[in-house]
Amino acid sequence: QVQLVESGGGLVQAGGSLRLSCVASRSIFSGNIMGWYRQAPGKQRELVAYIDSRGNTYYAESVEGRFTISRDHATNTVHLQMNYLKHEDTAVYYCNRYPVFPYHNWGQGTQVTVSS
Repeated sequence: QVQLVESGGGLVQAGGSLRLSCVASRSIFSGNIMGWYRQAPGKQRELVAYIDSRGNTYYAESVEGRFTISRDHATNTVHLQMNYLKHEDTAVYYCNRYPVFPYHNWGQGTQVTVSS
């Protein structure tokens, strides 16, 4: 079964940290580039970061230097360590393959709310 389960979101003050986790089914995780995406209210979903199977990473300019993506091949898990959070990081965060296509399913996401 194709599955993505995100967790770790919450309410945090500006400047704080959160660590998100995403457990993916093996069919999604194995051999694929994995990414974290986010969707703020009234905005389109955007790519935050991705990591390939060798550990090479990409970050959106808005999170570069503050967020760190990692993956655990033993548990099919992708993490997103978020430090120095800003109010504008408030969004629902999702993980999925990168690139993602319209026919790919999404998980339920995890809400991150940063109070200013």
